[in-house]
Formats: sequence, C-alpha cells, structure tokens
Amino acid sequence: MKKVFANASDALDGLLFDGMTIAAGGFGLCGIPELLLDAIKQNGAKDLTFASNNAGVDDFGIGILLQTRQVKKMISSYVGENAEFMRQYLSGELELEFNPQGTLAERMRAGGCGIPGFYTKTGVGTVIAEGKEHKEFDGETYIMERGIFADLSIVKAWKADTTGNAIFRKTARNFNPPAAMCGKVCVMEVEEIVRPGELDADAIHLPGIYVHRLIQGEHEKRIEQRTVRAA
Repeated sequence: MKKVFANASDALDGLLFDGMTIAAGGFGLCGIPELLLDAIKQNGAKDLTFASNNAGVDDFGIGILLQTRQVKKMISSYVGENAEFMRQYLSGELELEFNPQGTLAERMRAGGCGIPGFYTKTGVGTVIAEGKEHKEFDGETYIMERGIFADLSIVKAWKADTTGNAIFRKTARNFNPPAAMCGKVCVMEVEEIVRPGELDADAIHLPGIYVHRLIQGEHEKRIEQRTVRAA
C-alpha cells in the first residue's frame, strides 16, 4: 500500500469532514504537525474537536484554526500561551475539556490499544473528577477516564521510512506516539523519508502499522518562548 504522498493536502484528501475529532501530536510548539494543520485550515472543515496537549499560539499550530473558528472543542492539558483561545473560551464560543497531562497521554494510548477506559488517582477530589465514575481499589479512590478514539490523527516525526516506521526527536516524542495510535487514520509529516532498512530497528518509536499516510516537508520549528542570557 502506498503511504507516501506529495503534500499535506493530498495526504488529507477524503479524510476531513465537519464535526470530526482529531488527535494532534506535539508538545508546546515542539513536534507539531504544522503542515497538516495548515492544510486543514485551507480545507475549511469546521466544528472540529481537537485532542492535543495544547492549542498552539495565536498564529501558529492549532491557533490558526482557532482564528478561523474551525475548532468547536479542545481536549487539552495546557492552553496558557493562546490569547484567542482564552477569549473564545471566556465568551462561550469554545468548549474546553481539561485533562491532566499524563491522563491525556494515557487516554490516547488507551484508545490506540482498544482500551475503552481506565482508572487513575489523578484528579480525584478536583473539578476533573466531577461527573466521572469513582471506584475504590485497596482503600484508595480512583476515577475512570475514557480512552480517546479519534477520527484522524495528525503527527510530526523526525525521520520515517516509506512504510511509516518513525523516530521522534526529544520532547516531540511525548505526545506524538500516543496521538498517532488513537486515530482511525494516521497522517504523519516528517523531515526526512528514508528507505526501509535504513533506520535502526531498535530505535523505532512508532511502528509503521499505525501510520496510513506520510509526507516530507520543510518545517518552521518556532520557539514558543525564547529565553536568552543577558550579554
């Protein structure tokens, strides 16, 4: 099966529709699928639900889809760098489901493994636990979290072979693998595509079985907050 496509628009062809749920990889602005997000903007699909660690910044990452009002709901851990996100949320234009970071990653991983739900202590006694099932194990209270089963996963890797076996760089590895796993279809953008066998099998972070479509492209790689030492 052909997995390599010419560009982001071609790779997303036939996959986007209004009201869908999309799992997006990345951590802050590190390892985000910026080319695929731009292609979603150009497509115009709306009323989208995004499961993502964050919402990008005002003019980059998922932030560009907030500007065009294409996002209806965010399932996220951290949204503090995006003024437009804050404005839409406080005005009631945008739904928000806050998740502790580890819980969100595990919800994605669980979905990718076919696990509909799991119990965790994280969030017990807080607003996170409101409306969720509580259960005691060995005298401790846990809440049940549902696995995330997305219509589409969009992720960004450093290198991949033509079958989709992928390697992520540093922090980009945190959310990209579980995000890739939980979608019915996974589209991945990479900096370099190589032939099968060129990647060390022991270095693979995501097996190609999870990846359905693949593109190579140039990436901006913005820094979210540049901190430098005084001269």
